[in-house]
This record gives sequence, structure tokens and C-alpha cells, in this order.
Amino acid sequence: MNRRATVQELAPAPSLTDRAYAEIEEMIVTLRLAPGSAVSESELSGLLGIGRTPIREALQRLARERLVAIFPRRGIFVTDINVTSQLRLLEVRRELERLIAKSAARRATAEERERFRALAAAFESAAKANDDVTFMRIDRGFNILCSAAAHNEFAANAMSLMHSLSRRFWYLHYKRAADMPLTAKLHADIARAIAAGDEERAAKASDRLLNLIEKFTRSTVSP
Repeated sequence: MNRRATVQELAPAPSLTDRAYAEIEEMIVTLRLAPGSAVSESELSGLLGIGRTPIREALQRLARERLVAIFPRRGIFVTDINVTSQLRLLEVRRELERLIAKSAARRATAEERERFRALAAAFESAAKANDDVTFMRIDRGFNILCSAAAHNEFAANAMSLMHSLSRRFWYLHYKRAADMPLTAKLHADIARAIAAGDEERAAKASDRLLNLIEKFTRSTVSP
């Protein structure tokens, strides 16, 4: 019997370091590890059931993405959230998101396009359920797939430094200032445009999403 493959079935199996990174990143993004809090390799290793070497490698990656700061002889701390820095990040993210969306629409493989279609459906399900944690997980997979499907390692490396910081900021403020179902729908629009190979539609959908995100970000500091 034919059926559409799920996102999980189409995705490659993660390494232990990838798994450690994904779980710690989610804990930081969803504020289970609060800004300014200290973390340790041994505690995370025990909590996640993963050896210290993958935990250390994951924390080094998170440090490159500015989600944690590693201080020799002092420890490892979750970084603080800064609205001004977030707005500067969005200036760069807007241009890169547009480039990646267009490149992915042009260069994605048949398998990647199928994964984009599955992600679009998953975003719409999260929107209907107004499920924030599921949305965050789908969004992370979407960002990874966009960067891979663009087949431009320089753009992908630049974007990897931004998405987690953006998701954490969104999670902190979205209940007060954001429309999660609309945000999920706009992500689905990008995914479907890429799956269809429509570069201009993908670029415009990306701009609509970044317009919403910038408006949301500014609203967190407006009177």
C-alpha cells in the first residue's frame, strides 16, 4: 500500500552528538534551561543518558551559536536574551532566508521536496492544535532542511548561528505578542513553494514570514 512518508522516516538517523545537541538546544530554546543559568557536562550526561564526549561536542556547537558561553575555570552558562541584538540578527537573517528559500526551490532533490511537503502538513497540524512545542520541533527540522536543500554551505553555516537564538526569543514572548498559528502557516507557505520549485513564490513567502517576525520582535519593546 502506498502512503506518504513522514518527516521522521525521510530524515537521516542522528548521531549521539546530534541527539545531544537537539535535546539541549530544545531545553534552552523552551527556557527549561533559563538565561543566565549554569549547566554542566556531568548533569546533562546523566539527565539525557548520553556520554560526556557527545555532550561536550554539543555544548561547543551551542557556544558557536551563542546559546551558551564557556568560561575556563568558571563554567558553562546559558546566554542572556537581548532585544537589540535580536533586531540586528533579523537584518541579516532576512537576506539569508530569502537566498536560502530561492536556492532550495531551485536545487532541492526529489526526496527533499517530499520532505518539504510533509513539513508543510506538519506545520498546519501544529497551527490547528496551537501546539507551541511541536511547532518548535518542526521549525528546527524545517530550518535544517532548508539549509541542506539550498546546497550552499556558506549560507547554511551563517544561518546555523541564527535560528536557535530566534526560536528562543520567540518562545519567550510569543504568548504575549505573537500569533503562533499564523507563524506556522507562513512556514508552511515557504515549504510548499520550495516543494513546487517556485523561487519567486518562496522568496515572497520568506519575506512575509520575516515581516511578521520583525513586527513581533519590535512589539516586545513597544509601550
